Amino acid sequence: MTINQISDVEFGEELPVFTPDTSLDNVRRFATAAGWAGPRFTDHEAARAEGLPGALVPGIMSQGFLAAMIHRWAPESRIEKVDTVFRAPVIVDQPYTISGVVTDIDEETETVEIDLTVNNEAGETRVFGTATVRIATPA
Repeated sequence: MTINQISDVEFGEELPVFTPDTSLDNVRRFATAAGWAGPRFTDHEAARAEGLPGALVPGIMSQGFLAAMIHRWAPESRIEKVDTVFRAPVIVDQPYTISGVVTDIDEETETVEIDLTVNNEAGETRVFGTATVRIATPA
């Protein structure tokens, strides 16, 4: 269900799971646009030579994926804050799922708190955090 107003939101509601595009081509485009086209984001072998497990998805790109999931759920919402903890690297070309659950609703301010996670295929949490989201009120 698409969220259009605060009364549409239910406590404990799970947002639709989002599967981001972590392909090397997509990450390379992002890193180039951000001015971060270094090998740790664009080349698996070069990243491994730096001691990393492979090319990394930049943290800010992971945050963008979190925002994308929220806006798929509530397209007219405004994300006021995203606070994240990066527990482990998000590796390029590996599958991840992003999920969220509503943990607080403030009808007075029309905001919700959403707990967010980025998990790999093994179910390990790579990134987690919380977002404060203002739900739009129809005019």
